Amino acid sequence: MDRPKSVMGDTIAGTLALAARLEGEGQYNIAKLLRAGAASAINRAAFKLVLPADKAQLSGEIMRAIGALSILEADKSLLAALQHGAAAMAEERLPLIDVTPNPYVCRTCGFIVLVKPAAACPGCSAHPSTFQTFLPVYWLEAFDPFQALEHLGLTPQVVSGYLDGLSEDAVTRQPSDGGWSIYQILLHLRDAQFLLNFRLGLMLEQEKPMLESQAVFEWADKEAENPSNPAAVFESYRQSRQQTLARLEGLPLKDWWRMGLHQEFGTVTILQQASYFAAHELTHLPQLAKLRL
Repeated sequence: MDRPKSVMGDTIAGTLALAARLEGEGQYNIAKLLRAGAASAINRAAFKLVLPADKAQLSGEIMRAIGALSILEADKSLLAALQHGAAAMAEERLPLIDVTPNPYVCRTCGFIVLVKPAAACPGCSAHPSTFQTFLPVYWLEAFDPFQALEHLGLTPQVVSGYLDGLSEDAVTRQPSDGGWSIYQILLHLRDAQFLLNFRLGLMLEQEKPMLESQAVFEWADKEAENPSNPAAVFESYRQSRQQTLARLEGLPLKDWWRMGLHQEFGTVTILQQASYFAAHELTHLPQLAKLRL
């Protein structure tokens, strides 16, 4: 099948091919620079694209992506999983792990499977343990236990600093761009913290408990319609975080790998949950800084 030519695509492919060849020569420092350059070029190009915010339109964009990937002869099981995901989004559901499993891609030849590989790659004979795993979000593996504890302890202090000296009107004022107010972000941080603390309790008390998938990002909009005292919301967030920190600080290192069964993400550990919520909070700090100006 003839494929459309793409200057950027050919450049990225060539850059990654060169990086792999240099790794074969032991030139890892040069290879890392090439891989970083390729990743940067892809992210910069993606950042410039303007996509719709409407869920129905985004579902259509997924279907267009499926068509484009099929032209590139993408794996049929990957395309089927994407179709399940698009259907779920069109119905305003979160696709769960059973229909959108984690993909594993051979770092050498690009062969892809949607189950953890147990045998050598059929394309290049690479060992199954060398496949690259694509998790739902990098937050799950952003931090080790010590880094997660550090961020979970520091972020409430940073948030407190952003709130300091602001009137209740300033905290609840809706920005002109239609985004969240400081109050809505605060509600969201509190809701996420409550969920982390709840899941932590389950994972410490039970063996592989079921962790229900929760659309936490929707809760702040609903509660903001009937606002309470922002100071009280922050205090409940801070107190819950203190309880979480006390639990984690006294946790034997091996227990950071206790597991739960997450409906959306599959098997997750306490470390992955702590890392996820710690990294998630960091994405909201620039929003608070901008709104405070």
